[in-house]
Amino acid sequence: MERLSEQLIQDYLKKIDGWKISDVKWLEKKYRFQDYLNGIEFVQAVANLSEEVNHHPFISIDYKVVTLRLSSWQAKGLTKLDFDLTGKYDEMYEHIKK
Repeated sequence: MERLSEQLIQDYLKKIDGWKISDVKWLEKKYRFQDYLNGIEFVQAVANLSEEVNHHPFISIDYKVVTLRLSSWQAKGLTKLDFDLTGKYDEMYEHIKK
């Protein structure tokens, strides 16, 4: 995996909603749910996809808020795969939060 340049990172950020850069090399988003069980359902869906693509986000659960942080340790930063996964996670969220 090839690490993205700062310019490409900024270009990709313009195409995704609610994601931000944190701690220089992490792509992060917080998802809010109606209840704890919806959050856990989302985390399970994220885990299943992550296993399929062998790319695992950092996941934090705080009652009704799930935070995902993406980075590629092999590339020591962000890759296209990190940005590709944001859309998939957002779709899962839209499906589960209903």
